[in-house]
Amino acid sequence: MSIERHDFGNGTDLAQALAAAIAAKLDEAIRSRGHAILAVSGGTTPHRMFEVLSRQNIDWNQVTITLVDERFVPTTHERSNERLVRDLLLRNQAGVARFVGLYNPTATVETATIPAANRISALTQPFDVVVLGMGLDGHTASFFPEGDRLDQALDPKEKALVLSMQAEGAGEGRLTLTLPIIAKAKEIFMHIEGQDKMDVWEKALAGDDQMEMPVRAVIQTAQTPIQLYWAP
Repeated sequence: MSIERHDFGNGTDLAQALAAAIAAKLDEAIRSRGHAILAVSGGTTPHRMFEVLSRQNIDWNQVTITLVDERFVPTTHERSNERLVRDLLLRNQAGVARFVGLYNPTATVETATIPAANRISALTQPFDVVVLGMGLDGHTASFFPEGDRLDQALDPKEKALVLSMQAEGAGEGRLTLTLPIIAKAKEIFMHIEGQDKMDVWEKALAGDDQMEMPVRAVIQTAQTPIQLYWAP
């Protein structure tokens, strides 16, 4: 377990610093091999950061953006992570980046995992940057406590790249990258805001039970130091 913590006085300063750090890692990847892959999370926390990141001056033509997880709703739905990314990140300089989504209009969320996994498998791995958030229940990605496929999603030897997840705390059915693809990313940023989130994070660090707080699985298996960005 290795964590590098970056604290900020407010969310605006955090957004500026995190966007700059992400852009620097993407630029480094572009310069070294000509392309970069960024996987981002949804929710309300990254809104400001997405807006700042969209204005970073890097070669966005050589960046592919995908999602860590997605709700099983149409991409026009207000809770769609793809819609969030298209509205706030795929604009300004970042408007020329390539986007690879997870949602597919299949009959069930379970069958949607097949085309989603095919899209993810076509991307170069390990991903250059993964940006995660965390819920007050200790979930990250769509690794929800008591999720119907949580054991499989957190298995470090799991071969599936994308799984469906149904959980009481999730609302809609979800599509999520599995732990191995997240844990082997070259850079993992954890973006949390508020003292309540910090309290949850510290509780996660103090215990070992991944099923109770699935964020622990990422903490325990990440192959690079987790970059924790926090503001009150």
